Amino acid sequence: MLTAAELAEEVGLTTTPCWRRIQKLEEQGYIKERVALLDHEKMNVGTTVFVAVRTSRHSGDWLERFMAAIENTPEILEAHRLSGDTDYLLRIVVPSIAEYDRVYQYLIKELEFLDVSSSFSMDELKSTTSVPVKHA
Repeated sequence: MLTAAELAEEVGLTTTPCWRRIQKLEEQGYIKERVALLDHEKMNVGTTVFVAVRTSRHSGDWLERFMAAIENTPEILEAHRLSGDTDYLLRIVVPSIAEYDRVYQYLIKELEFLDVSSSFSMDELKSTTSVPVKHA
């Protein structure tokens, strides 16, 4: 992580104007939050599971329950609503397949699904939180 001084040097500014720009980007919503990126292996959640979910229910009530379930499950890092045959895609990190099964059992107890398909990541080829800025 760069300090404001290091970032200022990278972009050719002094520290104070650079810090003001960072604050302005935060105020305008370009910077949503500052976070620490943790090592999954060292945090004992080295197993990544992608879970494709299909449901036959598309009611507001079901969606509220689904949102509550994913919010109450810290192992679910991402949840996306998709077009096509899959309704939702979840990215889950856990220490083991057995721990994934616990998450899976919780989800199917809370909600009705038409189909749940789990794929375990064998190797992470690219992972970044960087957003391309050339389109802004």
